[in-house]
Amino acid sequence: MILHFDNARLIDPEAGTDAQGSLTVIDGKIAALNQPAPAGATRVDARGRCLAPGIVDWGVHVGEPGARHKESYRSAGLAAAAGGVTTFITRPDTTPVTDTPEALDFLARRAGVEALVNVRHMAALTRGRDGREMAEIGFLLDAGAVAFTDGERVTRDTKVLSRCLTYARSLGALVVGHPQDPGLSAGAAVTSGKFASLRGLPGVSPMAERMGFDRDMALIEMTGARYHADQITCARTLPALERAKKNGLDVTAGVSIHHLTLNDFDVGDYRTFFKLTPPLRSEDDRLAVIEAVASGLIDVIGSMHTPQDEESKRLPYEEAAPGAVGLETLLPAALRLYHNGHLTLPQLWRALSLNPAKRLGLNAGRLGAGSPADLVLFDADAPFVLDRFTLRSKSKNSPFDGARLQGKVLATYVAGAPVYQREAA
Repeated sequence: MILHFDNARLIDPEAGTDAQGSLTVIDGKIAALNQPAPAGATRVDARGRCLAPGIVDWGVHVGEPGARHKESYRSAGLAAAAGGVTTFITRPDTTPVTDTPEALDFLARRAGVEALVNVRHMAALTRGRDGREMAEIGFLLDAGAVAFTDGERVTRDTKVLSRCLTYARSLGALVVGHPQDPGLSAGAAVTSGKFASLRGLPGVSPMAERMGFDRDMALIEMTGARYHADQITCARTLPALERAKKNGLDVTAGVSIHHLTLNDFDVGDYRTFFKLTPPLRSEDDRLAVIEAVASGLIDVIGSMHTPQDEESKRLPYEEAAPGAVGLETLLPAALRLYHNGHLTLPQLWRALSLNPAKRLGLNAGRLGAGSPADLVLFDADAPFVLDRFTLRSKSKNSPFDGARLQGKVLATYVAGAPVYQREAA
């Protein structure tokens, strides 16, 4: 099959360009840019809309196995396709935990059958994510794990963690950490400060993130392992991240779209859809982290998609489960940063697509000839009001419910084949 996009606004994060042009797809790969349409091509008139590499969303929770009622690979794939996500990377926080090659093989087979988009998997760093015994990192690598993490369960035993990092270093495996001091952050529901005090909610100081990151950097300096911080959300952590990179440590960092577009005041009158891990930060922290993304200090933006059912959220704020869905809202929420003048579209797609693909060693996130034709066609300016009940995820816990957003996905392609096309209004 030959597909030719005419009159498209090509967003190329690798070249850093945003320009009108055309793109040709042959046999599932990008064959040429700004060349005449080949004979027999199916032509798509983009009508000046944006055409960009499909989003690579790093850190998605799928409820298989153990919580399929919250999210399945089928529903996650539908949400991803509708959100312009052509590849998503799952977390190992399943029930049971993804900590054996057999479990990983099962998930890969499920995803291959059920999901419309590409799915890759992270595996647990320690058995059961309990922080006591190293998982089978070598066998899990052979089974297809792209990285290793215990997620939000921070390993307290530094000797165990150092052994895991040393072994990962010997295999070239990537370790994903959650920078947070587990003692300070235990039981916290919001970021500490005046707002938390007025609401009577247990808070955690932003220094808990800085302390957790400093500890991890000391261990990375000692072991030489490859490391990615899943979420950097506070201004106080940014100088330490900058020093680590300048000192030559193999370190990258990410942030969730919710921490880039929302702040602690959005919690309002105990709105549990805004309860996240880590909690939403101050406006000063939010602006500092946006600047870090713009400068390239923070490498990756992800949804940190965490589906929760109504029973988990319809509780007092302190007792409600943390997390929010984000696969389908990642693109329009991220475009807030573009419309507000914080980031250009190439900068945004560098963090949404190119950088996560490069860090994970995936052939994705580019518009160059020979790259897979994993693409998203979207109207960056189309306004709409989000109704959470229209989301394709099984769970509807979106903090953007009722929010005015700009940016609609018109079509999503995986290897040149359409996996989502918006119906004409």
